[in-house]
Amino acid sequence: MKGNPSLILISIFVLALITVCSCANERKQERAGDTFVYECDNDYVFVARIEGETAWLFLPGRTVQLPHVRSGSGVKYSDGSVTFWSKGEEAMLEIEGEEKRTCRNNRAKAIWEHAKLNGVDFRAIGNEPGWHLEISAGLESLVFVTDYGESRYEFPFVEPKIDNEAGIAVYSVSTGDHEFEILLVGGDCRDTMSGEEFGTAVKVILDGKKYYGCGRALH
Repeated sequence: MKGNPSLILISIFVLALITVCSCANERKQERAGDTFVYECDNDYVFVARIEGETAWLFLPGRTVQLPHVRSGSGVKYSDGSVTFWSKGEEAMLEIEGEEKRTCRNNRAKAIWEHAKLNGVDFRAIGNEPGWHLEISAGLESLVFVTDYGESRYEFPFVEPKIDNEAGIAVYSVSTGDHEFEILLVGGDCRDTMSGEEFGTAVKVILDGKKYYGCGRALH
């Protein structure tokens, strides 16, 4: 694999799936929650995961768990040292007396963080029609959503076949109703709508129909 960036990327991804699988099975229960990526003044960015009466904040350099407390405005979580006020798409954060204001949710980034925190290992997107793919080894599923969210297909996870020379990983599933295949090719890939760059080109084939897009490993 030396000197082959595409092959290295695919190999690292497959190894990551094997590593994640053992621990993800332990959290296989469906974790309900909402995920936000807040971008504040002075380029301060943090992730908030709301699960019932608890807020998990993924701050630069550390993670904190905050309980819900009463508030006259918005939803408030605090442990006495860190306080987080949420009003959905907007929030304010106070860390040991220092305030982070004008925090707004970046919805596009929040979708990817939400998938990651839900145990998804690899995610891909494509256009015309809009679709997304989520590969979850620990959750033992391959989920494909297309037609701008109108059509959803879920298949059991299968181990990929690796072509070392071509640097390709292939997932193939055959059920009584559908034929489903995923091809991951390591290398530069640019989303045709947003122009965002990814590290893997993706082709999905569902019952003979082909979908093209880009994706990345989340773990």
